[in-house]
Amino acid sequence: MANYQWYPGHMTKAKRMMQEDIKLIDLIIELVDARIPQSSRNPDIDELGKNKARIILLNKSDLADSQKNKQWMTYFNNKGLHVVEVNSKSGAGLKSIQGVVQEACKEKIERDRKRGILNRPVRAMVVGIPNVGKSTFINSFAGRACTKTGNKPGVTKGKQWIRLNKSLELLDTPGILWPKFEDQQVGLRLAMIGSINDEIIHLDELAYDLIHFLTKEYTGLLENRYQISSVEGKDDYEILKEICFSRKCFLKGEEPDIMKAASIVVEDFRNGRLGRITLELPLFDPTDSET
Repeated sequence: MANYQWYPGHMTKAKRMMQEDIKLIDLIIELVDARIPQSSRNPDIDELGKNKARIILLNKSDLADSQKNKQWMTYFNNKGLHVVEVNSKSGAGLKSIQGVVQEACKEKIERDRKRGILNRPVRAMVVGIPNVGKSTFINSFAGRACTKTGNKPGVTKGKQWIRLNKSLELLDTPGILWPKFEDQQVGLRLAMIGSINDEIIHLDELAYDLIHFLTKEYTGLLENRYQISSVEGKDDYEILKEICFSRKCFLKGEEPDIMKAASIVVEDFRNGRLGRITLELPLFDPTDSET
């Protein structure tokens, strides 16, 4: 399997900035991609956010398998984390966040009240890896375009405070990965959703891995989408070659253009054209039963 790593210099700086800013905030709102809720969580955030209230937003939940979204909600709830299913583009789920913020920060609001501090806004830091939809979330949540959005990982560079209303202020932060993926499956899944710069990966290898997963977990999906014959017993290259013929991806003459077909499959997955797909399921954690 290919080795996926991406940690450009500006991410080190962004992490240092977050370490300084964490003192100013009451709450961490962490966006994860609902198709890979565990792999799209930066383990450094748990370390940085110790003793802070936490909310996890399963973003792009419309692209993920609805049954599996429920399993992930249960998993995070069992870990004592507040979790909301959202689709930042359409605005689905955003209305419920304000209430969840109040719930997550109950103790802080109560402490303020006892000290006679009324109506001090909750200050929340919005975090997440590149391309998980932080800027789109903030713009939708605030109802106005207050941050730059882009579908290239790493568009948000500096930090900015956004006053949403009297009770909530958001601090946007750049998307950061972590220096080394211990598990290469994590790097692979991040590459599949577009959180790793496409320029440093081999799109054909990515497509083979995706095809391999889909033939195993979502039977019949590739046949229906690309109008190809049964994939049973065929290797990933043969399947991609069939997609070339089905989609008329040719180089000179009748030579199949594997790279073009690979790009079609990966883009179809990323944009939800293959249907609602989740790439990973929560694993049972023996430490959960102790809490």
